[in-house]
Amino acid sequence: MSKKVEWILRIGVFGTFLGHGIFAVYGNPGWTVYLNTVGIPDEWAVRLMPVIGIIDILIAITILVKPLKPVLLYAITWAFLTALIRPLSGDSIWMFVERSANWAAPLALLLLFKKKA
Repeated sequence: MSKKVEWILRIGVFGTFLGHGIFAVYGNPGWTVYLNTVGIPDEWAVRLMPVIGIIDILIAITILVKPLKPVLLYAITWAFLTALIRPLSGDSIWMFVERSANWAAPLALLLLFKKKA
């Protein structure tokens, strides 16, 4: 049973980070406001987004192939912070709530691996 759950979580995290990574590589214009919230101006946000996207894609592939603890910790932290930036930038708190699975899935995967050890 836990192997099935592990693969469901790995695929879920893969899909989340791959999808967000692709959007970032192509420079989702709606995301500049989130980078502005932490002090990154539009000009730099546009340049930074493809880098963030490539990192997200690498995270996605790594977690699908071999979910390493440091990569999972990064995924949890990054997904939590990017969800949290929504209400901090003026969006509804529900935008954070809607993205709970983005950080909860890698957290569940990490806890599943800790349980096996």
